[in-house]
Amino acid sequence: MNTTKTNKTAAHAARGRAVEDAIHSGEMEGLSVGDEFEAEAAAYASGVIDIDEFGRRVRARNGVA
Repeated sequence: MNTTKTNKTAAHAARGRAVEDAIHSGEMEGLSVGDEFEAEAAAYASGVIDIDEFGRRVRARNGVA
């Protein structure tokens, strides 16, 4: 496995853990996430979208500028 692929895989794994941790934290507070959020979070975790786009989508869906 080359270094670039290894770095991308590690970044995707770190993003996935961050998403899982954030969802779990909300669940511990009695919150839940919808299907749209889960799909966007998966796109972010896999590198399809970056954190800025993820944030834009979440804010737009929730009416936050």
